[in-house]
Amino acid sequence: METTYQIGALHSFILVILVLFIGRALCSSMAALKKFNIPEPIVGGLVVAVLVTVLKYQGIQVEFSVPMKDILMLFFFSAVGLSASYKMLLKGGRQVFVLLLLAMLFLILQNAVGVGLAATLGLDPLMGLVAGSISLSGGHGTGAAWSQTFAENYGLNTMEFAMAAATFGLIIGGVVGGPVGQGLINKYKLREGYNHKENHHLKDKKVMTYDRREEDRVSATNLAEILFLLLLCAVGAMELQTWVVSLDIPWLNMPQFVYALFIGVVLSNLLDVSKLYTINNEVLDVVSTLCLTLFLAMALMSLKLWELFNLALPLLVILVAQTLLVITFVVIVTFRAMGKSYDAAIISAGQCGFGMGATPTAVMNMSALTARNGPSPQAFIVVPVVGAFFIDIVNLIVLQGYIGFLD
Repeated sequence: METTYQIGALHSFILVILVLFIGRALCSSMAALKKFNIPEPIVGGLVVAVLVTVLKYQGIQVEFSVPMKDILMLFFFSAVGLSASYKMLLKGGRQVFVLLLLAMLFLILQNAVGVGLAATLGLDPLMGLVAGSISLSGGHGTGAAWSQTFAENYGLNTMEFAMAAATFGLIIGGVVGGPVGQGLINKYKLREGYNHKENHHLKDKKVMTYDRREEDRVSATNLAEILFLLLLCAVGAMELQTWVVSLDIPWLNMPQFVYALFIGVVLSNLLDVSKLYTINNEVLDVVSTLCLTLFLAMALMSLKLWELFNLALPLLVILVAQTLLVITFVVIVTFRAMGKSYDAAIISAGQCGFGMGATPTAVMNMSALTARNGPSPQAFIVVPVVGAFFIDIVNLIVLQGYIGFLD
C-alpha cells in the first residue's frame, strides 16, 4: 500500500531554494557539469526528482505544493517582453526572421521523424505527432491540450504518452544545450563583443544577461517599480486570455505567457517612446533571473520520472531519434544560418532548449553559457521572441498541416 505525503507550500518553497543550492554546489564541484554548462536548477531539480522516484518505488509518494510556479513563469516572460525595446528588436529583426524560418523547418522535420518512426514501429501516426512538436516543442501544456483533442476526435488516449515525452524533452533540452553551445564556442574559438569580466551594464544598458560577479545596484524603490510592471503584465495576461477565450476564436487562444510577453513588449516601447519612465534593465535582469531559476527548480523537482520508466520501447526510440535530430540540426543548420558567430552558438544552445523542452530551458541554457563566456544581448532577444512568442503559432500551423495530411 502506497503512502502519500503532501508537502505544504512554505516547506516546498524552502526545498526549492535548497534545490538551487544543491545545483550550484554540484556544478561548482563536478568538472563535467562545469565543463558542459549544465544549468544549476536542472541539476538540483533532477537530484530531488530522482530521490522522489526512489521513494515512490519504496511505497512512499511525495507531492509538492508550488502555487507560485505559474506566476513566476509569467513574471519571467513579462521581463523578457519589458527588455525588448523596439530599438533592440530592429537591431535583431533579421535574426528573428531567420530563426523563425529555421524553427519552422525544424518543426516539420521533428514531426516527420515522429510520424515516420511511429508508423514503422506499429503505432498510430498521430502518436508520432505527440512524440514530435506537440510535446517536445510545445511542452506539457500543449501536450495536454492536444491529448484531449485526440481523445475526443480520434479516440486515442495519449495523455500519459504526451506527459512522458514532454518530461523527457524538458530534461534533455536542458542537458544537451550547454555542451552543444560550448562545443561550438571552443571549436571555432568564438568570443563575445563585451568584456564579461567588467560591469557591462555600465557600457550597454540593454544587455540582458545577469552575471553574479558584477556589483548589484538594486534599491527598494526600483525593485518595487519593476515588480509593479511585472504584475501589470502578468495580471493583464490573465485577463487578456480570459477575454480571448470568450471570443471563441481558436487561433487567437495562446498560453498565458505569450500574452505576458506581448504586453511586456507593448508596455516597454510605450514607455520608451513617451519618455514617461525608463526601465532599469539591471534590476529587471536580476528579478527575471531569480524568477527563471525558481520556476525551473519547481518544474524539475516536481517531475514524475517513473513515467519515463514505464514508457514503451517505441516511444524511447522516437525520443532518442528526436534528441539526435535537434543536436544535428542546430550544429549543421542553425549555427551556420545564424552566422557562425558567438551569438549563433548561444542561439543554437537556446534552440536545443525550446526545440526539445521549453523556452525557460532555452534561456537557462544561454544563461549558463553567457555566465562563463560573456553576454549575448542578441540571443536574449531573438530566442525568447521566437521560442515564446512565435513558436506556438508556427507549431499550430505545422500540426494542422500534418493532421490534415494524415486524416
